[in-house]
Amino acid sequence: MQAKLALEDGTIFTGRSFGAPGEHSGEVCFNTSMMGYQEILTDPSYAGQIVTMTYPLIGNVGVNDEDVESARPWVEGFVVREASRIASNFRSQGSLQDYLARHGIIGIEGIDTRALTRHIRTRGAMIGVLSTIDLADASLVQKAKTAPRLVGYDWVAHVTAKQLYPWADGFTCEFAPEPRAQAAGCRLEAKSEFRIQNSESRATEAADCDPQPAASSSLKAQAPSPKPQARPHVVAMDFGTKNSILRHLVDIGCRVTVVPASATADEILAVEPDGIFLSNGPGDPEACGYAVQTIRSLIGKRPIFGICMGHELLALALGGRIVKLKFGHRGGNQPVIELATGTIDITCQNHGFAVDADSLDPDQVEITHLNLNDRTCEGLRMKRQPVFSVQHHPESSPGPRDAAHHFDLFARVLAGESGWWEEEMRNDE
Repeated sequence: MQAKLALEDGTIFTGRSFGAPGEHSGEVCFNTSMMGYQEILTDPSYAGQIVTMTYPLIGNVGVNDEDVESARPWVEGFVVREASRIASNFRSQGSLQDYLARHGIIGIEGIDTRALTRHIRTRGAMIGVLSTIDLADASLVQKAKTAPRLVGYDWVAHVTAKQLYPWADGFTCEFAPEPRAQAAGCRLEAKSEFRIQNSESRATEAADCDPQPAASSSLKAQAPSPKPQARPHVVAMDFGTKNSILRHLVDIGCRVTVVPASATADEILAVEPDGIFLSNGPGDPEACGYAVQTIRSLIGKRPIFGICMGHELLALALGGRIVKLKFGHRGGNQPVIELATGTIDITCQNHGFAVDADSLDPDQVEITHLNLNDRTCEGLRMKRQPVFSVQHHPESSPGPRDAAHHFDLFARVLAGESGWWEEEMRNDE
């Protein structure tokens, strides 16, 4: 079956459909990863986007139940040079074609993905329409011009959980990284000044996705009954979190509770966390003013660690500005430098927005990391609070594991080790 991808500037790509039939619009972007297409498809951060893979052969290892990052794929469409007709891997449980069809995702193959990628790099990310139904060029271009924009739209409301739920699973796959708390030979305990009488985890529940902004009332009523225990309790604000991030938090020794993006500061503090995690997520962070207000209210009350969307929302809460990147950073080969040490990590990234480093107050906030490709902000921390964040994805999945040490830093903060904020406060005295 023929399929077409039409961009809002009038460019048309014609190919063959695979996956489900239909018609979807979204911002067309590209990912340079050579592997991990199933993790990319199921990453909620891709909601509202049509993803192009630059690697030419996709689908050759099939799909399985272990590599998913959420309950379903979130992309609006999937663009590849060649979709493999053979799924050959001992872990495979099905083909990519059948997986996309089962979840209603439109795919297109047989187009020149190199030309599409170069076009996006030159002209910038733009809205496109992918269709197997309407094949009229003029009609598709007009639809692309009038389709919803990514900027200003709250995609987080589409992917966040409906209600609070506990997460108890660490990594179980034999190919997963070794639990970081085990590798370090340590047992975490909550920092004394933030220590609260916490509660036992219940059995893991699947989080339902809410197509509307999530209601977060009665979070305390849904929480488990209080009972003392040593493991630090981390509340993860779900802006579109990946399963592997939650697994990393468990594997550094934390007990994890996930709350909707719309949870207020009072509701979060009512479940007695020792630390707050701000997750990744899709779209424009400036459309999530409710989350910015919550984060601003939590600063100074608990340690905070943010990733990707969480990093951007934290910057907004600190008075910073966000800029839209020309074509974003998506892939597993982005070099990031830690300014204090000169250490370079090759990182996994997936974002179309970035923090304007110059907009943050240098007396309150320190820029800790930069992207070596375009010098955009890749990390920040508050100088006098245990609050920090990174733009990239230290959990990888897929990608290199260079940056996983950020989870170790969060573990040390929760365990009460001395940190940069205490030294800064001593210098102020």
